Amino acid sequence: MGKVVHAALQQWSTARWRGQPHDAEALKAGFLMNWITAQEEEPVAWEADEDAQQEKAWGLVDMYLRETPIPAEEKPEAVEVRVEVDLARHGLPSLLGIIDLVRPGGRIVDFKTSAATPNAEQVIHRNETQLTAYGLLYREATGKPESGFELHHLVKTKIPKLVVSEAPAATEGQKTKLFRLIESYVDGVECEDYVPSPGLQCAACEFFDECRQGGAA
Repeated sequence: MGKVVHAALQQWSTARWRGQPHDAEALKAGFLMNWITAQEEEPVAWEADEDAQQEKAWGLVDMYLRETPIPAEEKPEAVEVRVEVDLARHGLPSLLGIIDLVRPGGRIVDFKTSAATPNAEQVIHRNETQLTAYGLLYREATGKPESGFELHHLVKTKIPKLVVSEAPAATEGQKTKLFRLIESYVDGVECEDYVPSPGLQCAACEFFDECRQGGAA
């Protein structure tokens, strides 16, 4: 569901950037096509009726179109842009990422879906590494600092809602912290010091079986 919702928001952002229609009627056909494609690529054994799940997913998108804080006439500075930063001068590998949306003035937006209402303080802390990386990517692409960040959470409650969390531009301390984190991971890979750290990321890990077997008695 999250993948299809994100694709719809990407379509919405791109249409805004190109000056094309981006209302619910204009996006619904693309949403339905993405839903079908997603099911073909990764079939899902739905616990509930698929049509109901599809309606719930579209409800999130429709809610966002109505409640987004981004003015209808505002044109994005960038949409789904792929950027790479060479960190060789810091003794680190390149940093590669894709930024969802950049509003005018360098305000970086990241779309997220959530099953529960996010805690304002916790969500910024949990996403600090990602936001700092986005800041570095933006500065590499534009030669100027970002003005801040916005996390747009599409919350999958009974009545869908939008929660926007804001954060200021990345500080030098946060940049240094990110570099040390990357350095720690690089050292671990070079030393083959692979410490299992189970979490949500396990769902997309290609080494799930090996990791699980390695922890067996």
